[in-house]
Amino acid sequence: MRWAGMMGWGGYDGVGTRMEGWAWRTFALTDFAGEGYNGGAVRTESLDEARSGMDELDRNIIKILQEDGRAPNSHIARNVGVSEGTVRRRLNRLVEEGYIQIVAVPDPAQMGLSARAIIGVQVDPDKIDQVADSLDELKEISWVVITTGMFDVFAWTALHTPEELGVFLRGKVGTIPGVRRTETFVNLGNKKRGNAIVE
Repeated sequence: MRWAGMMGWGGYDGVGTRMEGWAWRTFALTDFAGEGYNGGAVRTESLDEARSGMDELDRNIIKILQEDGRAPNSHIARNVGVSEGTVRRRLNRLVEEGYIQIVAVPDPAQMGLSARAIIGVQVDPDKIDQVADSLDELKEISWVVITTGMFDVFAWTALHTPEELGVFLRGKVGTIPGVRRTETFVNLGNKKRGNAIVE
């Protein structure tokens, strides 16, 4: 069962309409099971939460998954204090709306990729997006970001040997139209892997 509330500044107006801004939002009544729904009393939500589309429960679920991506719903439910069904619905929404992705993250060292490096790329000002897109298409590149500062684009790669890395830089990265200069920062060691914990 679902109902729509108009979000505004003052909570619920007594007839099921939530006044907090001028945007309609649909809530599942079942989502409140175990989350503070108690015969008409519902969990409060800040305006920042409403704007981001996530609340404290969503963030707590994500924190647990960042520590253990295979954590079962029953384990998550016990730790955040809601029902397993609520966790399942929240996870489905977070995935469907693009807040999180469920993926396998390989360890380059375990896979024999010992030549790991961050590549700083200086680019012609009118070709930054094109160069970033070209880097993104290379299978050797794991991530690409457009930045401010001395370099316009940074990319991360992991290859088997320094020689292989050199061939990749000269033969693929350096030949992309618009690339003016590259500087390679070889990884000497990883102190932290993974994404930041959502607060």
